[in-house]
Amino acid sequence: MAPTLRIIFAGTPEFSVPTLQGLLDAGYEIVAVYTQPDRPAGRGREPRPSPVKRLALQHNLPVFQPETLKDEAAQQQLADLHADLMVVVAYGLILPDAVLASPRLGCINVHASLLPRWRGAAPIQRAILAGDKETGITIMQMDTGLDTGAMLARARCPIHDDDTAAALHDRLMQLGAETLVKCLPELEQGRLEPQVQNEADASYANKLSKAEAEIDWRKPATELERCVRAYNAWPVAYTRWPHKGKDENLRIWQAQALADTTDAAPGTVLHGSTQGVDVATGEGVLRITQLQPAGSRMMSVADFINAHSLDGVTFG
Repeated sequence: MAPTLRIIFAGTPEFSVPTLQGLLDAGYEIVAVYTQPDRPAGRGREPRPSPVKRLALQHNLPVFQPETLKDEAAQQQLADLHADLMVVVAYGLILPDAVLASPRLGCINVHASLLPRWRGAAPIQRAILAGDKETGITIMQMDTGLDTGAMLARARCPIHDDDTAAALHDRLMQLGAETLVKCLPELEQGRLEPQVQNEADASYANKLSKAEAEIDWRKPATELERCVRAYNAWPVAYTRWPHKGKDENLRIWQAQALADTTDAAPGTVLHGSTQGVDVATGEGVLRITQLQPAGSRMMSVADFINAHSLDGVTFG
């Protein structure tokens, strides 16, 4: 049976793109696409359309970019679309009650965690930081709370020991698209049974900041390895190091915790070779394998050591 739902799609970053493409491929009628206003980007700081807007324009879809959905004019404009459903994927704007109630079947969200774990802005990174072995996708009926709505469908995804946030992001954005398209026919036919989230199991994934990505060498090596993976590709873990008579930032893109032990002070560079730069931590040793000095490109440890001496260096 051909899809009959009239859908408003709301999303902004790359994570949202596969879901919009999946809806189009499945034959759903996208009556409008909502996305964040164009933002300055690049060296010239010229306004740049979001990834979702670029895809929408390729398919000649109507695009709306309100700064807010809180004013009556924006709400009326959305209501006039007479949509059956609004699909929201990392849109970035709060949906007021009037918007949540506007489509016939309400608004549903594609969220990158197994709710109620990791509600909020950075579920992928927080799952890695916490050492979770599993995450996934939840399709949720939206309400006025922060990712508190009833769950309509879930799909699980393992977190591998070497997963970065960037790698996990890419797997989850595909899984999100697949999960949504798979469950929509059941939603349309009223066969999905919403499950209320257990508040006792809820945890919150606070928004990331650049400040939190600074390495605290007093922490265990296993925890620091998770930090490096979680902050790749943003904001990227970093430390301070003495270079040319001043302290500079050194970004750490890849690292692994070693089974080695040491009595050296946290942050002490123990050894540098083509295999990596070994640094003492509060518990164990962290081997840095890919890094980026300030003002330079990302590079292997071999290239870094060829250009810099680490004798007697302490990070932090």
